Parts: sequence; structure tokens; C-alpha cells
Amino acid sequence: MIVVLKPLCSQTTIERLTRRIEELGMKPHIIIGVERTVIAATGPEREGMQAELEADQEVERVMPILAPYKIASRETRRDPTVITVGSLTIGGGTIGVIAGPCSVEGEESIIEIAKIVKAAGATALRGGAFKPRTSPYAFQGMKEKGLEFLAAAREVTGLAIVTEVMTPHHVELVAKYSDVLQIGARNMQNYHLLQAVGETRKPVLLKRGPSATIEEFLLAAEYILDQGNQQVILCERGIRTFETHTRFTLPLATVPYLREKTHLPIVVDPSHGTGVASLVPSMSAASVACGADGLILEVHQNPAKAVSDGAQTLNPAQFEATIATCRKVAGALGKTM
Repeated sequence: MIVVLKPLCSQTTIERLTRRIEELGMKPHIIIGVERTVIAATGPEREGMQAELEADQEVERVMPILAPYKIASRETRRDPTVITVGSLTIGGGTIGVIAGPCSVEGEESIIEIAKIVKAAGATALRGGAFKPRTSPYAFQGMKEKGLEFLAAAREVTGLAIVTEVMTPHHVELVAKYSDVLQIGARNMQNYHLLQAVGETRKPVLLKRGPSATIEEFLLAAEYILDQGNQQVILCERGIRTFETHTRFTLPLATVPYLREKTHLPIVVDPSHGTGVASLVPSMSAASVACGADGLILEVHQNPAKAVSDGAQTLNPAQFEATIATCRKVAGALGKTM
């Protein structure tokens, strides 16, 4: 249920109502909005709870949350969530651009590409240090050494770092070096991992699983939110269909639909969503046009020599042209990029 407090309520009131909700056997989540503070109470509800809370003189009203994803729902928070960490801002009319190679390949190369993407308009650097691969014989990433190289690139360029964490016992290590923890599509329903990143309070970029419904996607986000971490970024990266002309099918209707259902910011990954570099510029512009709060793009100095995902990776010139086009689209919508 949602407990809407009266305007200008005191911190003492918030703490008192929080304790009362806990006494009733529910978990309180305090959400401070522009005009109102609300407390989302999750857990088993019993008869009479709503009436008891509504009787408090500092409570304006109490409403049930109809969506199965309670904290992620727009019923809980009408104001869109804006996430800022270092050089990266996503939401609030600002379109963030996360760019870099699929995998960290070395210190010199990651610093070089970080400088290139920053000059072209990127506001964060992506790069995999731990890589989930279908084959056990494929390149698995440089692991902690790769994280160190990403941190070195941040030191040189000032770009925030977005990188994937694959297991709960790696969360502390990856959080030590990164600014945003990425949960890959394969791990969208790894609930122990979702809870672990939720405990860090670091921003989390959650990718949609290739066979996940929107409800499953939002419920995965709910696992992170339920741990008290409000900084969740949703990422549409394509779903598996019967089509073979692209690696995945990129359903951009997801973006406006999610905008109706959740206050969380939404980014799109046209690189994985298509798997074809020549399609990435158009799908990037389309993502901005349909309301995405950000893009995450794979960029490499020489995609033909990339150790992973070269076919879907832009070269520097392609990335620069893509950002120039997307800026025009963003400007027409009254947004900045």
C-alpha cells in the first residue's frame, strides 16, 4: 500500500509512521517527491491496516498498489527518477550516452577509446572485465586487471564507469572500481545477485532477459529496489524471436510502455538489440525518438580486431556520426544529450 503524507510533514512524523508500518509487519520504503513524501509499505496486508494508517492526522490518504511490482510502479512515485553519478546523468530530460568496447582488452586501448568516445559525446564508459560467454572456451575477460584498467581510464577522462558483475561474491570487488553495476541479460533473474547489488546503494543498470516479459523485467528491478537501492536503470537490449536477420529483435515499444508503468529511467542497447553495426545508428536515433533516457553502445578503435562482438560494434567515425544524429532528435524533443 501507499501511505501519502500531508505536505510539509516533519522528519519526526516520517520516522514515527515508518516504525508503525514495521510494527504492522510490513517493510517501509520512503520516497520523497517534489510535493509529497510517500511511504510504500510492502509485505502481507491484513484487514484494518489501511483504516488504521488513514486515521493518523499526518496521513493524507492510503491507497493499495495494484501492480505486482510495488516500488517500481508509477502508483508509488509519479515523478520520474533521475540518476546522476559522476559524469553520467540519466533522466530528467538529459540523455546519457554509455559507450566503449564489449571487453576491456588492455590499459592503453581502453584509455584510448575512452578519450575517443568522450570527445564524441559519451558521458560514461562501458567495458566488460568479467564476460559471460556461451562457450567456456571464449574470452572470459581480464577480471580484476580489467577493472583496474577501467579505473585508470576514469582517472584520465573523468568518465563514469559502467561494467558488469556476474556473481554475488564479485559484487564488492566490482563496486570498488565501478560507478554503475551492470546486470547482464543472462542474470536478470539471478535473484541472489539482484539482492546483493541492491545492498550496495550504487546505481544498477539492469538488462532485460532475452525471453523475459515486461512484468518479469520490472519484478527483477523490484528485487533491487526492495533492498533499499532506489537507483535502478532499466535497459532494453532486445528479445529472442523467430527472426534471423538480426541477433535479437529490438522492441522499441517497450520504452513508452515502461514510461507508463514505472518511474525508473530507461536506456536502450541497439548494439546487442540488433547485432549488426550498420543498423545501430538508425536504431539509436529511433530509441531517442521514442523517449529513451539513454543509450549504451559498443565502440572499438577497430571492430574487426575486437576480441568479442565485433560485428555489432561501431568504429569511432560511426559513433561520432550516430551521436550527431541523435542530438538533433533529442533537440527536437526539447532534451539535451
